[in-house]
Amino acid sequence: MQRRSVFTLALLAAASSAFAQSYPNKPVKLVVPFAPGGTTDIIARVIAEPLGRVLGQPVVVDNKSGGGGIIGASETARSAADGYSLGVATVSTTAANPAINPKTPYNPLTDFTPIINIAATPNIIAVNPTFAGKDYKSFVAELKKSPGKYSYSSSGTGGIGHLQMELYKNMAGVFVTHIPYRGAGPALNDTVAGQVPMIFDNLPSTLPFVQSKRLVPIVVAAPQRVAALPDVPTFKEVGLEPVNRMAYYGIVGPKNLPKDIVDKINAGVRKALEDPAVRKRIEDTGSLIIGNSPEEFAAQIKAEFDVYKKVVETSKLTLE
Repeated sequence: MQRRSVFTLALLAAASSAFAQSYPNKPVKLVVPFAPGGTTDIIARVIAEPLGRVLGQPVVVDNKSGGGGIIGASETARSAADGYSLGVATVSTTAANPAINPKTPYNPLTDFTPIINIAATPNIIAVNPTFAGKDYKSFVAELKKSPGKYSYSSSGTGGIGHLQMELYKNMAGVFVTHIPYRGAGPALNDTVAGQVPMIFDNLPSTLPFVQSKRLVPIVVAAPQRVAALPDVPTFKEVGLEPVNRMAYYGIVGPKNLPKDIVDKINAGVRKALEDPAVRKRIEDTGSLIIGNSPEEFAAQIKAEFDVYKKVVETSKLTLE
């Protein structure tokens, strides 16, 4: 009986290895849980083409926005564990949203297989040029002078932009109304158009509007000042270090994704990131290349979830 069990396990291991060697033999779907135009979408599209070349099959980006990233992330969690449906994981989908939303239909720590963190990026508060405050000091002064008068846009309820701004509001003693969107792209469009006076967003998607003078940068969440914005302080510099957290953009699969496939995708992304042109496209967005191991990415996800869970509990944040 014991020999049969050992033999069966050996057969399963051989079958798994053969499956991984033939993987992929058809296009791979990469679900982006936000609308086109935001940082998540930008990073996904930069990596998809070179990853497809390495794997020998197209990697097709599929935008599934809504619910602050929950809809797209849920699709990844429900997918078959065969490596043909992957998802881009962000702080919003694996930490901020699950931390604040008790109805999140997945567990970020058990319902995904972390594969690799592609890149990390600073976050930023930026305002429409018509807003009275044009630097951090005047920005805060205007908010304190007129509590409740202004609103801010984010990529969605429970997303990192929402949760970080709420943390900022608590710490800075200001009140601004939240206007959630179905992704950073639509939120940015309305902020640039003046429909909403300010946005809390990832730097890569906001930076082009700042550079074209259609948005004014106020403060960034980054380890140090961003080279592209040397005059803009970090949250740490303005005395709000707990808000000074960057976002990540990684690839995950559903739980129980075979290790051979995880390793193959991880190696494929690392190979793609060796291309100077790919690195430059990512770094030009203001992001930092990461390219770590599945285990390291899993530890990052857990650490970020724990931080935002504590923020939610300490600040008594809810979705209402």
